[in-house]
Amino acid sequence: MIGHKRIPSREGGVEIVVEELAVRMAAGGHTVEAYNRYGHHVSDKKYDEDYGRKGREYYKGVRVRIIPTFENSKLNAIVYSFFATLRALPGDYDVLHYHAEGPCAMLWIAKLFGKRVVVTVHGLDWQRAKWGNFASKVIKFGEKMAAKYADEVIVLSKNVQQYFRDHYGRETVYIPNGVMRPETAGCGMIKEKYGLEKDGYILFLARLVPEKGIHYLLKAFKGIATDKKLVIAGGNSHAIEYMEKIRAMAAKDPRVIMTDFVQGQILEELYSNAYFFVLPSDVEGMALSLLEAMSYGNCCLVSDIEENVEVVGEYGCHFRKSDVKDLRDKMASLIASPEKTAEYKKASQDYICSKFNWDDITKQTLEVYSAGNVSKTHANGHFARRR
Repeated sequence: MIGHKRIPSREGGVEIVVEELAVRMAAGGHTVEAYNRYGHHVSDKKYDEDYGRKGREYYKGVRVRIIPTFENSKLNAIVYSFFATLRALPGDYDVLHYHAEGPCAMLWIAKLFGKRVVVTVHGLDWQRAKWGNFASKVIKFGEKMAAKYADEVIVLSKNVQQYFRDHYGRETVYIPNGVMRPETAGCGMIKEKYGLEKDGYILFLARLVPEKGIHYLLKAFKGIATDKKLVIAGGNSHAIEYMEKIRAMAAKDPRVIMTDFVQGQILEELYSNAYFFVLPSDVEGMALSLLEAMSYGNCCLVSDIEENVEVVGEYGCHFRKSDVKDLRDKMASLIASPEKTAEYKKASQDYICSKFNWDDITKQTLEVYSAGNVSKTHANGHFARRR
């Protein structure tokens, strides 16, 4: 697998996808190698797992290798992808699986040497506001390389599938992200640490980057008369100025709680006890936090971009993208209608866990690897080889 930052890690959706697929493939009898980037967790080095170093080369059966790159650069994905591709060339890999558009800028090298390449496009990354002009152009170049040279392109949404058809005449394979049914948790740690009670807060959980629309959420929440808290959970990802802006906005409302990056028990408790979950994003691929929120039985309010609506279907509610007033109105309606919110909660878990299942998605991905008489496999952001 090439393209993720590090596994195991919740630094972003790509990392979760790579881990979920790679671990399942390894358990199924494939040899899988994940090429981690050198560096620290984007939120803080205290979250580092440090796999890939001597004595910790394997994570749940997956071989982890560390590839050098710049640690604090918006172009570190490109530099990492170049070295990862060179490292992979002499390897006896059946498939090189690139994740995200930026790292695909280097896949032409793998094709030049006759390697079979599969790409997962996690979203149209050049649209994301955190990237500067030059970085966006490099990412767009990676998209073009994927469309032109990859043996197979996997997309996470029907909208992106149509985009590749319209812009490149390229047919792709639609395989969404997955989720597993979790055990819900009580309010132990979040009550002690943040004073949160069940149904006493609205939850946003994602990276603190401009395209997630947190600024819309804070503006909308400011105009709602409610005793419920607004929890903003998530770490930074190459958007320091934006995160500082959000912190300044949040500081003006004592009802807003910013937790920073969360994982483990606190993450599970936040998902389990929210009144509803909100995702006001302008740009998405397929938001894993939205899948996870629904898997915990949450009522979910999302912006009406196709990638969000495709996930929630009739089992969630949505507002007009970027429209603060409509977001405020929809939030106020859910707060004033606990019966309506409870109806969404009741239906969301069964719906999402039956429609988006990691075991099924792993099987579908392996079938893509095997297309074209390939008898062995590699995994997302990893390389997998059947034993």
